[in-house]
Amino acid sequence: MSWKPSKNDLLGLLPDRLVLTRGGAAGQARYLSFDDGPDPVHTEPLLDLLARHDAKASFFLVGKKIEKHPDIVRRIVADGHMIGNHSYSHWSFTHMNLQKQLDEVHRTDALLSKFDRRDHHAMRPPHGYVGAGLMLHFAIKRRSFIYWSYDSLDYQVDMAREHFIRRLREQPPGPGDIVLMHDDNARALDALEILLPEWRRSGFHFRALPAGD
Repeated sequence: MSWKPSKNDLLGLLPDRLVLTRGGAAGQARYLSFDDGPDPVHTEPLLDLLARHDAKASFFLVGKKIEKHPDIVRRIVADGHMIGNHSYSHWSFTHMNLQKQLDEVHRTDALLSKFDRRDHHAMRPPHGYVGAGLMLHFAIKRRSFIYWSYDSLDYQVDMAREHFIRRLREQPPGPGDIVLMHDDNARALDALEILLPEWRRSGFHFRALPAGD
């Protein structure tokens, strides 16, 4: 049977300075990351849960939602989590030219900088798509993308809750894994309310990813 590399296999061949697909594994570290927030219903209960279990995480935020919910972003930063760039509109970059992609990146960087005083932020493009032009631009500017090595599949709404939780329990993230989740719905929170205490008792530690330059 022939082997076809996945996108993350190929991205993993690029230097970590440009594309990070895994975090450091020291001390049994795992890296929870949440896309598509801040959300007025789901993000703060998730922050409460993380605080109860002394877990840090990374939040890749959408610019237009940042404008609507700045208080939630302030809390994310105050709680010691990382904030990253997930574009302004969350439209796929697939059919955007480079200038439009950069507008999305820079507009969101400017919003995020009001909260953490950083000029640039680690970038996770919507739907994971990044074209050659944007990749080259980031390489020249010494900026970074952050992807993931463990997909929780929490966006698969047709997956039963019990199956979703069982999958995460039976095939948990390993040391160094960057876990893809979302905080614009309840699925990640529902699962983590059960699994995060179990994982912490098993010796897992949850850390934030590097924030960028």
